[in-house]
Order: sequence, then C-alpha cells, then structure tokens
Amino acid sequence: MLKGFKDFLMRGNVVDLAVAVVVGAAFTAVVTAFTEAFLEPLIRLVSGGGELGGTLVVNGVEFNWAMFVNAVITFLITAAVVYFLVVLPLKTLQERRKRGEDDGPAEPTDVELLKEIRDLLREGRRDEAAGRHAADGPAD
Repeated sequence: MLKGFKDFLMRGNVVDLAVAVVVGAAFTAVVTAFTEAFLEPLIRLVSGGGELGGTLVVNGVEFNWAMFVNAVITFLITAAVVYFLVVLPLKTLQERRKRGEDDGPAEPTDVELLKEIRDLLREGRRDEAAGRHAADGPAD
C-alpha cells in the first residue's frame, strides 16, 4: 500500500505539479505585494488622493473600488506571465513535434543496436581469453 503511494508521489508529473503550485503561489504573492505597494497608491492618487481616494461613499457605505482595480491588475499580470512563460512555449514545442522538427530524444536504430551487441560480445570473448591465459599460469 505504501509502495503504491510512494510510486504515485514520485511520478514525474505529480512532482512537477507540486513545484508549479508552490512557485505559482510565491509568484502571486510577489505580484500582489507589488500591486498593493505601488499600483493601489497610484490609483488612489489619480482618483483624488486623500483619505477617500479610490473609494466611493454612497449613503454612508464605502465602496473601495481601488482595491478591485488592484485585484484585476494582479490577475492580468499573473495571467500574462503564465501565458507567455508557460503556455506559449509549451504550445510552440507541441507544434514543432507535430511537424517533426523536434522529435525529442532519438531512439537508436537497429544497426546501432546490432553494433553495440557485437562490441559487447567481442569484449566478453577477450575477457574469457584473458581469464584462460591467467589460469594457465605464467609462461616460462
């Protein structure tokens, strides 16, 4: 039971997915901090500044529209980075493979495999011959 679970976890795509989630969360935190520290104050400044900059008050209820705009900008930046750094390169790679430009790792041909077998057999014969000569003892 535990071996199956270990095999599942060690499968390449599960580990890659876990890494992607962690990196994505960290990147989202960086983008959020950037937009909250720099863009939201700029939005508040452009909208009149002061205590009520970036807000709208209706019947005593405050609507913080600057925070909403900030969240939209955070989403757009994150989506753009994911698209241009992950989706687009993978899509390009898949198209190349379909066209045959990038076949991935090449498999050995039959001739290459036969040559490798021949060389291994030759080595085995040499080792056998050397073993027989060593067993005969030193030549006088």
